[in-house]
Amino acid sequence: MTIRYRCRHCETEVGSLPFESARETLRLLEELDRKEEERFLKVGKDGDLTVRCICEECERTLQSFPDYYTFTKWIQ
Repeated sequence: MTIRYRCRHCETEVGSLPFESARETLRLLEELDRKEEERFLKVGKDGDLTVRCICEECERTLQSFPDYYTFTKWIQ
């Protein structure tokens, strides 16, 4: 099992952690409420966990165009 970090806007994989080194991440993820969990986490068929985050490029774009925060997905 692996924890993968993927940009929720452009789908770029930001990084990954092998399960053995991810205990603290899993503990923090357990603190998310159900609505946040559905928005930011996805469990794959192979058991891998994907955390939906924002990559540096999309973060820079959002800083330049703050109106984009109102969109769920602004890259088509």
